[in-house]
Amino acid sequence: QVQLVESGGGSVQAGASLQLSCVASGSILDSCLMGWYRQAPGKERELVSLFLSDGIADYPDSVKGRFTISQDTAKNTLYLQMNSLKTEDTAVYYCQADCPDLSRDRVDNYWGPGTQVTVSS
Repeated sequence: QVQLVESGGGSVQAGASLQLSCVASGSILDSCLMGWYRQAPGKERELVSLFLSDGIADYPDSVKGRFTISQDTAKNTLYLQMNSLKTEDTAVYYCQADCPDLSRDRVDNYWGPGTQVTVSS
């Protein structure tokens, strides 16, 4: 069972920066597809960034150029550096892992409990 715990959220002014961290319970970063999602009040959860298996990251246009995903496999930690924050970035941010279970020929999906990011004008 994989456990993910996010930290680093908070309340900041527009234009500020925050770095979110997601610590995984085991050495999964090399074998799982890791990503960050967010959910604003009254909206559906949306993808923020994926750390792809070949090291290339993917971002939606809404955060491209402002957010950077990275990982430290030695620390079992996924990061999200968020710069030039906007009020519309206010949401709960979740860490997510898609981990293949070869013995069962399936992919298991894991989520952290989330960390709140609030950006005020």
